[in-house]
Amino acid sequence: MIERIRPWVQGKKVLILGFGREGKSTWNVLKKLDCCSFVDVADMAEPKEKPEGIRNWIAGPDYQKCLNEYDVVFKSPGVVLEKPVQSYSSQILSQTELFFQCFRDQIIGITGTKGKSTITTLIYHLLKEAGMDTILVGNIGIPVFDHMEEVGEDTKIVCELSCHQLEYMTVSPHIGILTNLHEEHLDHYGTLEKYIQAKRHIYLNQKEEDVMICNVQCLPEPGTCKSKLIAAKPSFEEPVFQILGVPGQGAVSEEMVNIWKKMEVIQENDTTEARYDGHSIEIPVSQIRLLGQHNYFDIGIAWAVCRLLNIRDEVFLEGLKTYEPLPHRLQFLGEKNGIKYYDDSISTICETTIQALNTLKDVDAVLIGGMDRGIDYSELIRFLSGHPVPYIILMEATGKRIFEEIRQDYPDFQKMERLILTDHLEDAVKEAQKLTRPGHSCLMSPAAASYGIFKNFEERGEVFARLVLK
Repeated sequence: MIERIRPWVQGKKVLILGFGREGKSTWNVLKKLDCCSFVDVADMAEPKEKPEGIRNWIAGPDYQKCLNEYDVVFKSPGVVLEKPVQSYSSQILSQTELFFQCFRDQIIGITGTKGKSTITTLIYHLLKEAGMDTILVGNIGIPVFDHMEEVGEDTKIVCELSCHQLEYMTVSPHIGILTNLHEEHLDHYGTLEKYIQAKRHIYLNQKEEDVMICNVQCLPEPGTCKSKLIAAKPSFEEPVFQILGVPGQGAVSEEMVNIWKKMEVIQENDTTEARYDGHSIEIPVSQIRLLGQHNYFDIGIAWAVCRLLNIRDEVFLEGLKTYEPLPHRLQFLGEKNGIKYYDDSISTICETTIQALNTLKDVDAVLIGGMDRGIDYSELIRFLSGHPVPYIILMEATGKRIFEEIRQDYPDFQKMERLILTDHLEDAVKEAQKLTRPGHSCLMSPAAASYGIFKNFEERGEVFARLVLK
């Protein structure tokens, strides 16, 4: 199937912009096709060794100055263009754009601030268990070109999409999913509006026969989504995005848009139920490993996708019971000296920490803090003030900022003596181990990015696990 790429690069002067995981994947495919006039690489870093077959390697702070010298530029997701894409004479492409141009009718695309990896891997697992020919690609860590040769006419492609992958997209998936929108990536985009504009590409180029599943918290503005819209409602309240609003009318409500069908998750007494298109299904909470209302919402969305694909409910339920959650997402690490430890290192925003504390009822100590990207912590501070967690251990730059904001701006914060300020994760763990009672839980849910301190959130979670279980 990589032959579908040939017309885009045949005889062209090609530049690979950024030579990380995706850049290397792009080179592997171009090398197999062997039809470009030549291929160069531009990257901030010098190569340890220039790959055989690459003509030139442009490096250093001015590595983007050469873009107009090429016919086609393959931009990697992590690269921020110095100018608007329209100002370049070259054709700016990406793996994702080209892959979608070839296979968009077979793609289930998932994006959102939080929850996209869980929904992506859950849908992939459910389709596999149902006997469907399916592949998993995208922001989950698998470049789309890596599996291009496996795509057949009936293959279902489950693709996680980041804001960086969506930013310049001109094509949208056949089935799109927008899990939620929260304040995130302001260090990259500068404004919330620009971040949301990138995410909107999940549906902006859909067709009337396509399907868009969207959290009611961030419904498309009237007239921007042509596809069949499924409004998805969780069992918990999320702040509605005013920024996706209609002038003079506030945020987009269900009454303002043309909704095709609805999916909602209901929690009543001890029962959690998903409802969709006149059908309902009880989520077997005691028989699955996904914890929390936010994950039950993800399950509801995955169920709606399965019904769209004519997968029977009993097959869905069997697949759900065998799904293994991804690590670092409210992951139970184990018990030591009577203390239960949970790793929620994926948490980089206020909402995920709030969800974690709402899910675990016996937390004695919560560890919060990381790299400061300038997000607003007022919602988390208000929540912590009213929450009974005995100890709030704050660390790193955001921990210090939260501590100072509470002292200066929240004189009514309940039981301020619960706040414990530490420098780094190791110090925070030592405090937590002293303060957490046997039979209770210690939770790391940072509500902050890991960059500059750890390589990524995975490494942060691994370090936490080593510290608490050593």
